[in-house]
Amino acid sequence: MTDETARAEALFNVFTTLADTLVADYDVIDLLQTLVESCHDHLDADSAGLLLANSAGQLEVVASTSDANTLVEVMQLDANAGPCLESFRTQQIVSLPDVEVASERWSRFAATALGQGIHSVYAIPLRLRDSTIGTLNLMRNERGELNREDIRAAQALADVATIGILQERAIRDASAVRDQLQGALTSRIVIEQAKGVVAETANLSMDEAFTLIRKHARSNQTPLSEVAQKLVAGELRL
Repeated sequence: MTDETARAEALFNVFTTLADTLVADYDVIDLLQTLVESCHDHLDADSAGLLLANSAGQLEVVASTSDANTLVEVMQLDANAGPCLESFRTQQIVSLPDVEVASERWSRFAATALGQGIHSVYAIPLRLRDSTIGTLNLMRNERGELNREDIRAAQALADVATIGILQERAIRDASAVRDQLQGALTSRIVIEQAKGVVAETANLSMDEAFTLIRKHARSNQTPLSEVAQKLVAGELRL
């Protein structure tokens, strides 16, 4: 099996996994984390993250594959400027093959990204028709554009995630959409707290702690948010 064939098969399996996730009462956070991890594993990206709009229309970080990625995204939110916000506002793909080029336009973003070793960024809006609910952000340690195949795959993955969040039962009820997105954002806060608990008690990095939490959730077929709540409440130790 060639590398390209293996890669195509891996991406096919990702889409199958995402489709299988879209069942009644599915875990939104787990869906989005699967999305960013798949981008990291199968596309030419060193990290991936996802920003989602809350009920007030403001973006928040809900999924990420590394603390460096999270830091860069949070900085953009604090500065209210950067390629990921630009993608959300314009509903267009924003490609930044060389972060240094953006140092004058987005100085705080560029300084933070370069400080984390990130040299190129690719931001894709999560949109369906006229609705834009967030952005998928791929970050690379090397300068340069994503190749065409990775761009198509990333856009397709973003589309699947968007459709998953805005599926028919939520589209028919606008309040359900808002509640679902707000629930995902609230869950992410608890998950971050749980990461801190596990990192402290098990002497792990934040990334290692999250891997352990997610492994436990999957092996016990328990929603990620529920495991996080139990960890924060002291009802569970890993």
